Amino acid sequence: MSLQSVKAFFAEHAPDIVVIETATSSATVALAAEAHGVETGQIAKTICLRAGDRVILIVAGGDARIDNRKFREAFGGKARMLEAEQVVELTSHPIGGVCPFGLPAPLPIYCDASLRAYDEVVPAAGATNAAVRIGVGRMAALVAAEWCDVCQDSQPGSQAAE
Repeated sequence: MSLQSVKAFFAEHAPDIVVIETATSSATVALAAEAHGVETGQIAKTICLRAGDRVILIVAGGDARIDNRKFREAFGGKARMLEAEQVVELTSHPIGGVCPFGLPAPLPIYCDASLRAYDEVVPAAGATNAAVRIGVGRMAALVAAEWCDVCQDSQPGSQAAE
């Protein structure tokens, strides 16, 4: 059903974007990068986090990691990962297929600055073998995302959690 909700989302909001289904799993950043022939940073991973009593989605570059200090400053609390069952319940997407498209109910969506290194990114599309190729700005606009900077800088010694 999740893949179908993503396809329905694109049919309604961006019919020119095609959901790409691969024969093999693209459930991890490494598998997705290999399947789509892109750098790991171009894989736009969607992380479902709790900040206090708020649940939010952060879409970040595949090689980016959450910086605890930056996250706390931006959202007023520590980043807490949700259990897989909670993620499916809130997004309808399985782990490895979580994306900001086709959600059953609105969630706050934030795109991390790590995505700005690329013109085009490859986020999952609701299944562990589905994705789309999309411009970074267009993706953010389609899901009404706000921009944030909560991932660690690529400098040694940064504090990160994922």
